[in-house]
Amino acid sequence: MSQSNERTDIVIAGAGIAGLALAIAVRSALKSNFSVIVCDPALSREPVADDRVSAITVGAQRLLETLDIWKVISTRAQPVREMVITDSRLEDAVRPSFLTFAEDSTIDEPLAYIVEHHDLLSALRNACRDAGVRFNPQAVEVFEVADENLSAKCTDGTLIAARLLVAADGARSKLRNAARISCVNWPYKQSGIVATIGHERDHEGRAMQHFLPAGTFAILPLIGKRSSIVWTEKTEEANRIVALGPEEFKAELLRRFGRQLGEIELLSSVRAYPLMLSMARRFVADRFALLGDAAHVIHPLAGQGLNLGLRDVAALAECIVDAARLGLDFGSSDILKRYERWRRSDTTVMMGATDGLNRLFSNDSAALRIVRDVGLGVIDRLPDLKRYFSWEAAGLSGELPRLTRGEML
Repeated sequence: MSQSNERTDIVIAGAGIAGLALAIAVRSALKSNFSVIVCDPALSREPVADDRVSAITVGAQRLLETLDIWKVISTRAQPVREMVITDSRLEDAVRPSFLTFAEDSTIDEPLAYIVEHHDLLSALRNACRDAGVRFNPQAVEVFEVADENLSAKCTDGTLIAARLLVAADGARSKLRNAARISCVNWPYKQSGIVATIGHERDHEGRAMQHFLPAGTFAILPLIGKRSSIVWTEKTEEANRIVALGPEEFKAELLRRFGRQLGEIELLSSVRAYPLMLSMARRFVADRFALLGDAAHVIHPLAGQGLNLGLRDVAALAECIVDAARLGLDFGSSDILKRYERWRRSDTTVMMGATDGLNRLFSNDSAALRIVRDVGLGVIDRLPDLKRYFSWEAAGLSGELPRLTRGEML
């Protein structure tokens, strides 16, 4: 490549939630002594309307609070006070609750907060601008490494010299391929149907997770008398359902949603997203690191995808900031290997857990139903075991990065 047009410390390719959160974390800690550029064509326009939501766990919420993001979105974040889990067939008249989680008084926090993607993305963009993060509305196409420097080429021909390139460009990361990092991929042949539903009665902060033979049907409470649904079906059936007219779709929805919240109405468009499992064989290369969905994609049934990505953010930011303050080369292989070791174990465990749950519950085996229902019932009757699962889901176990403990870098 020819001589670079710009210089910076870090280039982050991808202006999604993980990429922007990393930019804020390192810039806030290292101030004007550290330069960060975020590159993404999406930065040429304001965030578009998005019906997807995420369950923000306690660890992720502490990260956002420490970075001064939470105060902006907290009024739009719905606390989850209770989670009810059922296991039944679609035609069953009654869906008994086998397992219920309530907010844990030992950590004085809700189980999670449901946040709309658009709200979080807008808050992160504004915080980046306030923190002095530079935006480049171009994609990073290719890069090359020479000794202690990296040169990234954007789609408009701009060359950016940096010490580190972070690929936060999603599950189909082009930069991951450019770095010659292969992935383990497993398509589920399922799609997740997402929509926002209005209802007559207040949900009272209760989330529902119905395990049905085709996949999970989750009802996630939103601010007001609204809920988001994440409805898993085989891809062929999901495409059929999404193509239905309003009344036919509502009829299919009622079979799963029920009438416990009174009359319902569709408040958004209906979209289906293909589901897959994916994990990069390596998280780092020479002056290069993967972040969020570029490193791993898991099944959404446990609502942990975004939280896993934000734990990546917390770990990578801590590695970079600690090295930079000591005058070390934060883009060196030693520093990046620390990040990789830190994140691979947590990612592997979560990936195995969500994949195992999907395989266990997404079937109509009578024998497996008996086994899993007995198992859920046992967990429900053992408070210490329930607390253990609550802490795991909240992201409060293992070697936690400082940001997820609510500590400044």
